[in-house]
Amino acid sequence: MPTKEKILVTAALPYANGNIHLGHLAGAYLPADVYVRYHRLKGNDIVFICGSDEHGVPITITADKEGLKPKDIIDRFHTRNKEAFEKFGMSFDIYSRTSQLIHHETAKEFFLDFFNRGLLNEHKSRQFYDEKAQMFLPDRYVEGTCPKCGYDQARSDECENCGSLYDPSDLQKPVSKITGMAPVLKETSHWYFPLGDFQEKLVSYIDEMNVKYGWKDNVLQYCSGWFKDGLKERAVTRDLDWGIPVPLENAQGKVLYVWFEAVLGYISATKELGISRNQPDLWKQYWQGDDTKYVAFIGKDNVVFHCVVFPAMLMAWNEGNAGKYILPQNVPANEFLNYEGLKFSKSRGWGIDLQDFLGKYNADSLRYTLALNLPELRDTDFYWKDFQARHNNELADILGNFINRTLTFVGKHFENKVPPIYQLEERDKGMLELLERYPEKIASLIESYKIKEASLETMNLARAANKYFNDSEPWRTIRSDREKCASTLNICVQTIYTLAELFQPFIPFTSEKIFRMLNVSPTDWDNCGRYTLNEGHLLNKPEILFVKIEDSAIDSELDSIKDATKRGEKEPAEETITIEDFDKIRLRVVEVISAENIKGADKLLKLRIFDGYRERQIVAGIAKFYDPEQLKGKKVIIVSNLKPAKLRGIESQGMLLAAETIDGELKVVHPDDNSKIGSRVK
Repeated sequence: MPTKEKILVTAALPYANGNIHLGHLAGAYLPADVYVRYHRLKGNDIVFICGSDEHGVPITITADKEGLKPKDIIDRFHTRNKEAFEKFGMSFDIYSRTSQLIHHETAKEFFLDFFNRGLLNEHKSRQFYDEKAQMFLPDRYVEGTCPKCGYDQARSDECENCGSLYDPSDLQKPVSKITGMAPVLKETSHWYFPLGDFQEKLVSYIDEMNVKYGWKDNVLQYCSGWFKDGLKERAVTRDLDWGIPVPLENAQGKVLYVWFEAVLGYISATKELGISRNQPDLWKQYWQGDDTKYVAFIGKDNVVFHCVVFPAMLMAWNEGNAGKYILPQNVPANEFLNYEGLKFSKSRGWGIDLQDFLGKYNADSLRYTLALNLPELRDTDFYWKDFQARHNNELADILGNFINRTLTFVGKHFENKVPPIYQLEERDKGMLELLERYPEKIASLIESYKIKEASLETMNLARAANKYFNDSEPWRTIRSDREKCASTLNICVQTIYTLAELFQPFIPFTSEKIFRMLNVSPTDWDNCGRYTLNEGHLLNKPEILFVKIEDSAIDSELDSIKDATKRGEKEPAEETITIEDFDKIRLRVVEVISAENIKGADKLLKLRIFDGYRERQIVAGIAKFYDPEQLKGKKVIIVSNLKPAKLRGIESQGMLLAAETIDGELKVVHPDDNSKIGSRVK
């Protein structure tokens, strides 16, 4: 018998301040579930770990808006999301939460290990402090007047109106959103993890894993961008009252930064799983076993944390401890799934939550549609019309129709019993060869993380089955050659059994129904595709697997989102200017010669540009949305005659033009490729 693998699978911990939507499913969860279900059918020793990420500022902001405690928010969304995942068919071994005591203990253990070994560096800085609330204020909790454009709802270090970034001390009339009082700048200290010290090891690790296991290009590119810029130390603590308290005597009011502790939730959840199974050391078998294969499923926005930060933390632990943690063998991150052409956005109400979707439609129909549209290589879109077509034309007309007419025919002409095989013609042999070959074909695709292609090929087998049924014409041979008809239907029933097996990872609820109709239990993957139902085996009555979705239902969904496309936004009141005023502004096409991050300013990039006459330097607040390498050699547009200003002590000789997307991201405005460098934009 083949050696069984020991596999650890984690799926990104969803943030517990909102409902799971379809974009989340396509990014990390459905691919992980398909992969896990397949390996369970192979008989491999596998655990599937996930849970809610329940700390951080967005949780407190949601709580403040609703006048609730953070715990009220996380309890609500943890319960909702767990239930939605269950209805969708996610087969987690455990769905834990980072508010659990066992997680707090695990995170503190890592922090104290790093601290006691002198690995962490302590630095001081000045941040806004609310004296009435007696707390340091995160950026989102401070509002004031922009020193650049006068916008009166600017954040502590960034103006959403004009895009300017500035030192918090330059913000005019700052106000705490907690108490409405004017905050003061107060010195605070935090501990930093020396991420840069692990860059060489991380590069070697990723290179080795890529050579052995073939990492996806998008993941490698994201990592390469971070390495080219040079990894820098990152704060592991922050001033906040919601989170895991820093376990030091002089650290009152400080918690572990969520980026540091959340990834440790995979470990703490596995510990919790072991305790629930009365196997307290179970977690060590997976996390510290040399024979474990660890695969981390995530969306592209989590690449840096799972390919760089988390592995560096595990490397740091392994350097000073006997129990060595394994690192991910592969991190098959997906790109983004959009909704009807636009990015999912909670703040703008654009998208559809999983709970709402499953209240109307079949979970397997959604699983199948998403599987065929996974953003494995590039962003993709969910469209209602495409969902309807997949459900009606493929699940109902191809898979459902083949199963229904086969079992109905057997019930009518062979007393609901599997007919015998009398003779095999070339067409019969060809179908049986397909059944034997397909399990290995699908397995190879799933093990290569090509879930999209695997789902397509599985439906292709159903297409072949329909063709076989039609070409064999059992409605004719039942009158002219009953033995030939019996052989045809035997092979069709065996094909249904194989389809039920192969579709289990993709549409598990439907496979269960098919097994009930066949009156059998699932077999393991290695036996799939062979003769498995004996002559005379009694079948149950068939049932309709997929009722077609009417046009009116889809039209209703499209009507309901028309208003959302308008976004319900009123045109903002703007001060008008004359054409003479606008003529004073010089917009020019320039070329980016170089770009680099600015130490201590994680939102800023420093760009060297050529305007057709000379080189100059500008500072742009786009570091959250662009890696420096993405801008080098690109043509962009700047305000060229803006009075020089200093941002974080660095002079900026112009302003870069960028537009805000529906999801709140900034996208640099690029001119046409034929635009001349130095030419004026009018």
